[in-house]
This record gives sequence, structure tokens and C-alpha cells, in this order.
Amino acid sequence: MTPMSTDQPTTPAYEAYRAARDQLLELYGEPARAREEFRYPDVGEQFNWAVDWFDAIARGNDTPALVVVQEDGSDQTLTFDEVATRSDQVAALLADQGIGRGDSVMIMLGNQVELWDTMLGVMKLGAVLMPTTTAAGPSDLRDRLERGAARAVVVDAVDTPTFDDVPGDYVRVSVGEVDGWTDLRTAYRQDAPRVDHPGTGPDDRLLLYFTSGTTNRPKLVEHTQVSYPVGHLSTAYWLGLRPGDVHLNISSPGWAKHAWSCFFAPWIAEATILVHAYRRFDPAVLLDVVRRHRVTSLCAPPTVWRMLINADLSGGPGALREVIGAGEPLNPEVITQVQRHWGLTLRDGYGQTETTAQIGNCPGERVKPGSMGMPLPGIPSVLVDPQSGERVDGPGEGEICLDLSASPVALMTGYQGDEGRNTEAMAGGFYHTGDVAERDAAGMITYVGRTDDVFKASDYKISPFELESVLIEHPAVAEAAVVPAPDELRLSVPKAYVALVDGHAPTAETARSILAHAREHLQPWQRVRRVEFYELPKTISGKIRRVELRAREEQLAGGGEGADAAPTSGAAPGAEATEWRDSDFPDLRG
Repeated sequence: MTPMSTDQPTTPAYEAYRAARDQLLELYGEPARAREEFRYPDVGEQFNWAVDWFDAIARGNDTPALVVVQEDGSDQTLTFDEVATRSDQVAALLADQGIGRGDSVMIMLGNQVELWDTMLGVMKLGAVLMPTTTAAGPSDLRDRLERGAARAVVVDAVDTPTFDDVPGDYVRVSVGEVDGWTDLRTAYRQDAPRVDHPGTGPDDRLLLYFTSGTTNRPKLVEHTQVSYPVGHLSTAYWLGLRPGDVHLNISSPGWAKHAWSCFFAPWIAEATILVHAYRRFDPAVLLDVVRRHRVTSLCAPPTVWRMLINADLSGGPGALREVIGAGEPLNPEVITQVQRHWGLTLRDGYGQTETTAQIGNCPGERVKPGSMGMPLPGIPSVLVDPQSGERVDGPGEGEICLDLSASPVALMTGYQGDEGRNTEAMAGGFYHTGDVAERDAAGMITYVGRTDDVFKASDYKISPFELESVLIEHPAVAEAAVVPAPDELRLSVPKAYVALVDGHAPTAETARSILAHAREHLQPWQRVRRVEFYELPKTISGKIRRVELRAREEQLAGGGEGADAAPTSGAAPGAEATEWRDSDFPDLRG
């Protein structure tokens, strides 16, 4: 295959990269061969994805590279050539501000075209990207600026007041005019030369990402010029992207999944990135965008898919060929509903900020509902027994790890400023994800839960995810988090903290219905014994912090200081129940 268009000399790194990319395109629909035959390319001693790859496919290329659809239905379209030129202009502006190779730049922008211009512009300088969510507050920003040693911040004008309480000697760049800030948009009025290769090597820093912090302080993850740009070749294969596709991914800027599916993977495939910029998610509007813009691949978290299957899907899938779930495990009911309405197989996958996609159901592969699939091409994913530290071969359960003896490309260099965590994460010759999974005789891998979320009840091991998947199938349940609740008889029992769908009241009848639903669809030893309607604590990225709920249960059981008022079980006269137990209902006892 040849580039869509190029009017500049290509580099040896480009040729090696393209050969690997084209190999995966040729193996579309043949995942077994891809796993057997694919190897990551050797890009040599000098590599910069923005220059060696993106510019090479973009110069003179009038194909749409980026389409941003606004909430009112209007859109802005940029060609590959336009994005290449605009990123040169941004690079020139940042260089004039003293930003150069090795400097970290915090980028706190929403789904707006300047985000893509800036990411490429920073990369072209050999500087380091530090994407940050627009939801970050002053305390988060102070921590990130300090730990990431940011030399500059790029932020939309509307968000500049957030930095009023964030002191520091950093370059301030805004999208729009703000006193004391340099307006990024002035770059587009200046002629800028094409950016020369900054001379970055494969091991040079490229990305600094903060994890979501579901169990503790967010970790600072470092990626190199190859770990994401080269590693995401496998991600593009999992997504099933091909040249000329239109790819829509639902995720927020500032988090790793946005870089996966709204930046690297689509442009690796020479596909169009389509972004839906909205303030409040509306499934009907999203479906209209998908059909009107002839989106060929849609990737969204299970929460969005659950909202979509409850919307009107009668209009069909439009031009969709690939549908993918990511961000958290998919429950089987969602897969079944999408297949029933659209005739398309919703595919799951797994990865972390610290890695690219590691495991996935690829195009052309039989999907086992509830399973994440198999290790992706080029990714040495294995299961490791947490007790012995040995690999689990064949069927069995273990922690998802990467085999370090295989020199995995798609892996961070480590957690910055935290050697203790690095030692723990890389112990025993493996990178430890902290996630437990089970593999069947066919090699299909199914998520069980975080190592610190799995617990025992009546001496049976409980996977919170498995129970939560059943609970969210109840029409009243919007979200659920299952944690162990101390119990005098069983030591601990599964308790569900539940957020209700609008229109459902937190009453005894609702609680009885949910507990009965769980009893009907779970094994006796998995039974949810308690339910409490509660506002679920979440990280800044929207992930549930089960660690807070577990701590709350321990505090309540021990009567410790700082615990909420103990939830009253049942509906005793004069007391409003906040927790219900199966023993409160005669038909559920036992």
C-alpha cells in the first residue's frame, strides 16, 4: 500500500513504520495470523511520530483528518494538510515562547481543533505532552505542574481563571484573548516553516499522563517516542480501523483513552477522526451524528452503550462496521442488545494508561459474551499467579501482566518520582496491572476485578464486576458498586451501593426488587445480601472509588470516627431506611 499523498522525502523510520502498519491492514479479519506473525517495527535511532509519520501522510493530502461536530450540529473540518500546517504554526509560537526539546507542556483543552494542533506542535518540537482534563481544579493543577515540571500550559480562554490560584514560572498560552496570556490563535495568522526533525530518539520522553487515582494518589506515567506512537499499531488493529474510515470515540480529553482513539490509532490507519463536542450527553443526538456523518467505527464506554440500547435503535447503524466498548468491562446483556438491534458484534478490549490496548476481541473473531478476548498482536500479555509469581499456562486465573523478558514496546518507562511503586509494578520479571482475569480452554480472557477489589464471602471468592453486571440489568439501576460488608455469621457479605435511574425512588420496594433480581440471576454463594442507595464516590475521570466504599463499611462496622451515620436496615417506625438487607424481606430470607 502507498501513502494517500506525500510531497516530502520519507525517512527509514517512516518506511519501517508503514510496513508494519500495512502488514496489520493485510491481516484484518485474521487475528490468529496477526498474533503469530506481527512484530513491532524497528524505527532506528531517531523517531518522531509527528514528523516521521503524520507529516509524511499529511502534506498535500486533502482528505479530512479531523471533524469536530458541535452540540448545535455545526461542524468544522480540517484536512490532513491543514492540520500539518496548523501544527507547524503552533510549534513556531511555542518555540518563540522558549519551549523546546524535553520541555513538558500541560495541555488543558476540550474537544476543539486547537487540541490536535497543539499536541502535534508540541511533539514536533521534541517537547513532552502532559494532557490534563478540563475538570481539574487548582489543587490538582498545582500538583500536576509540580510533579510534571511543566514549562508551559495551553488552555482555553474560559478556563484561564482556574490558574489564578496556581502560582509558578510557566509560559501561559490561551485559546482566545486573555490579559497576561499569549493567544494561541495568533499563530494561525503567521507564516511558519515546516518544522525540522527535532532529533528525538525512541527512548526520549513524549507523554506524561496522570492515572485516575481509583485507590490512591494519581500516579504520573511516562511514555516514550515509541511506547504510544508505535505501540498503538496494535490498538488500531483491535479497533479495526482502515484508510478512509470515519472513527468516533467517546472519551474526554486529558485521559489516555482519548489519545488512544482520538489521536494515535485513527491517524495510524489514515482514517478521519470525528469528535462530538457536547456538554450534556444525549444518546439520540449521538445516533444522529453517527448516521449523518457516516461513521464507520464507534468506540464508547459501557455506560454510553447502556444508554444507547435504551434509546431508539430502530434507525439502524448507518455506515457502522465496527462497534467497540472500552474503559471498563462490558456486560453480556449490552452485547446481546446491540447484536439484536443492529446485527453488529460489540467487541471488548482491555488496556491501561501505562500501556496501549493489551487484550481484545478483534474483527473476524468469535466473541464470547463477557470476555475481553485474547492478547493483541505484539503484546506479551500473560496471567501470573499472585501467590507463586509464576505464569499461569492454559486455563486458569491470575493477574494480567506483561512479560518483561519479551521487551514489550507498548509499556511506560515507569511512574515518575515513585521508585517504590516502580519496583512493585515491575516485580518478578513482569509488569503487574493489578487486574485479575480468568482464561478458558479456548484462550479467551474474562475480567474478574482489581486485585484489591476481589474479596471472599463465606469462603467463596467474589468478583464485584460479575455481580455489578447483573445488577445494572435491573431497570432501576443506573450504576452499582459491590464491596464486602462485615457480617457476624459469614465474616463478610456482598453489599451493593446503587445509583438509581431517574424516576425510581429509593424505597423498600425498589430495594426488594433489586435484591430479588440479584438472587434470581446469581449463584447462591454470590447473592447480594445488602443494598444501599448512595451517591457513588468517583475519581476526576468518572471511575468509581470502591476503596472509599470499602473503608466506609469498615468504619460503620467498627463505629469509627468519621464514618457516616450507620445505615438503618428495614423500615422501622420513625426511622428512614438507607440500607436494606435480604433478611428484611420474608420472601428473600435464607
